Amino acid sequence: MENLYDKTKFILKKYNISANKSLGQNFLINDDVVNKIIESSDITDNDLVIEIGPGLGNLTEFLLEKAGKVIAIELDQRMITILNERFSLYNNFELINEDVLKVNLKELINKNKNSKITNVKIVANLPYYITTPIIMKLLEDKLDIETITVMVQKEVADRLIAVPGEKVAGAITYSVYYYATSESISIVERNSFIPEPEVSSEVIKLTIRKEFPVKLLSEENFFKIIKASFMQRRKTLINALVNGGILQNKDEVKRVFDNLKIDYNTRGETLPIEKFAEISNYIIKNKF
Repeated sequence: MENLYDKTKFILKKYNISANKSLGQNFLINDDVVNKIIESSDITDNDLVIEIGPGLGNLTEFLLEKAGKVIAIELDQRMITILNERFSLYNNFELINEDVLKVNLKELINKNKNSKITNVKIVANLPYYITTPIIMKLLEDKLDIETITVMVQKEVADRLIAVPGEKVAGAITYSVYYYATSESISIVERNSFIPEPEVSSEVIKLTIRKEFPVKLLSEENFFKIIKASFMQRRKTLINALVNGGILQNKDEVKRVFDNLKIDYNTRGETLPIEKFAEISNYIIKNKF
């Protein structure tokens, strides 16, 4: 059977194209990695799979064999021709030529769920430059999806799946942890792609939570506080909350900290998600 490397080389030659750097394209040519993505996605014929950035369709081919339906969202017009020609015989394939950030995914999901298609899963080999906005859109839109299995830059993956309060954690860690549980599936070396990216990648899987880990009076306020505390990592949380416009002055912050028994020298990056929830709820409740 033809391997992914030969297949990819053939398609690139046939259509006389190369990867578009501005779109962050790197074509996956490692059969083992594709198998791991497919396996860990746990796809059945009851699933609608939304694939973001299918490129040449190396992953799409396997998704179509497993899923009830695959909707591929691809921005690059050159890939549209290839994907249409490759998969025109599949009756469970739909292609959308659009930037995924502009697609109304909620509407798309509602339109495609039925008595047979009962679950929705996201699968993607995401362009590095736009990973965070896409992940945040998928989570913040509170879509009716079960899992998100994506390949991203390893450094970003480590932040996405960290536990809040760990050294590697960033503001996005808390967002992901709030909306989903996460796991690492596989580290992917640079030579698994053509052209080779400059860094390693990682396949991760996010499983959307049925219940949030903390109860919030205001999600907006909660995430604003986290964002402010990570904008100024080196500063104490007291300074970060004042500089970030969360509270007016240090005395106000100290009053909150006294009531919640938080040390004045605490830095935001060390706090578990529960403490951020306490701070946010206290501020809302006491109308600071």
